[in-house]
Amino acid sequence: MADLKTRPHEGSVSAFLDSVADERKRADSYAVLALMQEVTGEEPRMWGPGIVGFGAYRYRYESGREGEWPLTGFSPRKQNLTLYIMPGFDRYEALMERLGRYRTGKSCLYLKRLEDVDVGVLRELVDRPVSHMKSKYPDS
Repeated sequence: MADLKTRPHEGSVSAFLDSVADERKRADSYAVLALMQEVTGEEPRMWGPGIVGFGAYRYRYESGREGEWPLTGFSPRKQNLTLYIMPGFDRYEALMERLGRYRTGKSCLYLKRLEDVDVGVLRELVDRPVSHMKSKYPDS
């Protein structure tokens, strides 16, 4: 079984964010960093070369595969600011309707600009899933 390549390490979060070339995306990244740190009460940590994560949980699939992943996090990708909402979005439909402009993947929220969304709703969209993950994985 292949090892998961995205692991936490001691790399500098601020050095990573300072390396974001696009000034607006860099500013948005620092705003999301502050929001997630406040909501989670966790210190940010680099996961792999490009993800800023907060907290962690251990998972194990029926197949036996297991690993560790951040409770939430984000990455300033070239096209979008990507936020990781680990339980996905199905139970948060009412919040999603009020959020603003975005796209989603299974557990990824893609934002072009932070100004495109309601930051209060975004805060709740980070808080509720983190609370869910902490209750689902209490030993993490």
